[in-house]
Amino acid sequence: MILKKQLRDRYLRQINQLKPLSAEDLAASAIVFSPHQDDETLGCGGTIIRKREAEAEVKIVFMTDGSRSHDRFIPPAELIVLRQQEAVQAAQTLNVEAENVVFLGFRDGELQQSLKMAIAQVQELLIQNQPQQVFIPYLRETHPDHLATSQIVLAALTNYHSEVTIYEYPVWYWHHFPWTRSDRHSHLNYLKSSIKAKLGWQLIQEFNYRVGIESIKSQKQLALAQHQTQMKRLIDDPSWGLLQDVSNGEWLNCFFQSQEIFRRTLNTGAKL
Repeated sequence: MILKKQLRDRYLRQINQLKPLSAEDLAASAIVFSPHQDDETLGCGGTIIRKREAEAEVKIVFMTDGSRSHDRFIPPAELIVLRQQEAVQAAQTLNVEAENVVFLGFRDGELQQSLKMAIAQVQELLIQNQPQQVFIPYLRETHPDHLATSQIVLAALTNYHSEVTIYEYPVWYWHHFPWTRSDRHSHLNYLKSSIKAKLGWQLIQEFNYRVGIESIKSQKQLALAQHQTQMKRLIDDPSWGLLQDVSNGEWLNCFFQSQEIFRRTLNTGAKL
């Protein structure tokens, strides 16, 4: 426990020394690509708020339909509608209008099987909106829908002829030592993730930009609370999974530190 705290404190000090997004960066137009309804708020909700404060045009695109998160309790068709409603409410809490929220509707957990169609739809969105920035999950994310989202957007960018700055945001990547503890049912995966992440050092090596969110954490928390299916048990059953169940709340705490962090590259792949 002492080593864990020492490493975490050390990494937090280094995170606070990352380069902040400039006023120009915050004012640039952007599309946030979110694998599921909640990833946009977890990974970059504070940054979305900051960008909207800077009067940036921001669109949020949800890649999957969210139909499998609690399909043991709610029929998938009903869950899709419910999660869309939650996503719009969360976006509005982040100051993004409902008309700037897009649902591509690919089946939850199966995005990898729809790459060709998804790439075509993302290319169309890029051409229509001409964003200066795109936000995608970190390329070392372990969840298949997260990895597929990043692969789809990067593939779409190969045929997009305007320069775009790419910001990769971590979500499930946080689930490793020293940031979180192991969950009983996923101890082996946790161990593998921790080794791959070099016990947290990889995060310091690869992430190069930050956005301070200390003063707007409460607004980000309110936005996340709109995703009620993920944040509270709508049915009185302890097996209804919640975000705060992961690592006994330690994973969720990672998203409410004083900084959101990003790996920033150009669409050519050149490190900035």
